[in-house]
Amino acid sequence: MDIVTIIGIILALIAVLGGSILKGAGIAALLSTAAFLIVVIGTIASLMIHTPGDVLKHSLKIIKWMIRPPLIEPDKYIEQFVDWAKTARKEGLLGLESVVEEEENEFLRKGLQLLVDGGEPENIRFLLEMDLDTSEAFDTAAAKVWEAAGVYAPTLGIIGAVLGLMAVMQNLADPSKLGKGIAAAFTATVYGIGFANLAFLPIANKLKASIAKQSKLKEMMIEGLIFIAEGENPRNISAKLEGYFVKVEGGKDKDKEKEK
Repeated sequence: MDIVTIIGIILALIAVLGGSILKGAGIAALLSTAAFLIVVIGTIASLMIHTPGDVLKHSLKIIKWMIRPPLIEPDKYIEQFVDWAKTARKEGLLGLESVVEEEENEFLRKGLQLLVDGGEPENIRFLLEMDLDTSEAFDTAAAKVWEAAGVYAPTLGIIGAVLGLMAVMQNLADPSKLGKGIAAAFTATVYGIGFANLAFLPIANKLKASIAKQSKLKEMMIEGLIFIAEGENPRNISAKLEGYFVKVEGGKDKDKEKEK
């Protein structure tokens, strides 16, 4: 679970609600059905118009990565590759046949199957990289849906403000309605800018970061499989993949050394 994201969500709520109270507007000033319809429903409508259905559906599916991103455990896979390399040296690549069905990671299972089937290293690399590029492009397109929402929401907030001011202009003869009318008009702007900068854009960036980490892990997996196919020494495999591990984890090893 990503505790940092949860803390960020809480701080965002405190910033908006607390700021509204301290500024004297109060929480009630932020409640507006009209503003919600214009900004939120309008943003959803815009996304449905410009996004293919499968991508839009996938964007909702991967939103859970905000709180529970896929586990990135390079050290676990490095140990597996070393073990598999030792098995392949002793029993040949067919000795890994029993491992294929047991492997839970779908991408790695596909690579192992290609390995066991006697595929050439260049062919294995080509097929797995094509699979990686396809999945990465689809995931990134889904993340960009939230980025698009961050673009549409502020503009729709301005539309809401203009519509609110139009309503105010129709009541100029009644000064008692002007204050509330103007406040309500700007609520839509708060919704648009607030949702964009405290939700939609951060979500998009967080998802892109998660996708990048997953892609890095898959690249490491491809290299590990190629090393086994080429009969690389298990110790060399470990050393080479550990170098990749630092890139994936962003210095996790250094943190461990400090703790020691």
